[in-house]
Amino acid sequence: MNTNLTRRGFVASAGLALFGLAACSSSNGSSSTSSSASADTSTSANSSLNLVTEGKLTSVSDMANPPFSYYDTGSTEPKGFEVDLMAAVAEEMGLESVWLPATKFDTIIPLIKQGGKADLGVANITITDERKQEINFSDPYIDSNLGVVTKADSTETTKEALNVSGKKIAAQAGTTGEAWAQENLANATVVSLDDPVQALTGVQTGLYDAACADLPVVKYLCTTSYTDLSVAIEVPTGDQYGMAVSKDNKALLDAVNEALQAVIDSGKRDEIETKWFGSTL
Repeated sequence: MNTNLTRRGFVASAGLALFGLAACSSSNGSSSTSSSASADTSTSANSSLNLVTEGKLTSVSDMANPPFSYYDTGSTEPKGFEVDLMAAVAEEMGLESVWLPATKFDTIIPLIKQGGKADLGVANITITDERKQEINFSDPYIDSNLGVVTKADSTETTKEALNVSGKKIAAQAGTTGEAWAQENLANATVVSLDDPVQALTGVQTGLYDAACADLPVVKYLCTTSYTDLSVAIEVPTGDQYGMAVSKDNKALLDAVNEALQAVIDSGKRDEIETKWFGSTL
């Protein structure tokens, strides 16, 4: 969620007249000084952000929530809405967007809190008061709800039908989907897994009766990969996703928010949403 910078070359002709040479020399000297000052200012500004790697904005995700961030089978190249969004944010900041190898979702906030490995946690992380005690959040970059998935031909698709002893509900560990299931389907057994793909696979094979995860994710998966499953319940939670930033790096938080707002104001975020979700959410 990679900017190539170019530098303009200048070649002076040895056959220029003295007056023309002097004028050209004066003009280029001014331009060179201005460019150098601009580069120094940019470098100085980025240095104040305490980035893990100078010149790069390093993000971390579980890469398990298509179409937000994920890997295609057999690939280690990240792709998705958040990958494109971070590329746009980094470009606004004059940085290159890079990603750490995927990690489990419930380790992302502790990793950001500890510092030193990633600048941002970007994994459709819902902004909550509990999480705010550990890290800072950027301004929200997208709104979402939760979805409960069952087999498409299931006759037990209501909250009441699933909230009974003996039913198994799969959810990704450490997520708001897990928390919702534990609170609202308390009579069932909530099984915590590494990612929503595992959860939906378990529903498909009959291991679990339902799965609860972020609505855009389960809608996407049911449309593209799990066509024998469907979203039985849409839960209007009004979740908002934010980027996780260390509480020790207020300068980075401010810079990210400024860049994110520029991406939103330009319409680029809406373009990226439409690319991955078919429309803005």
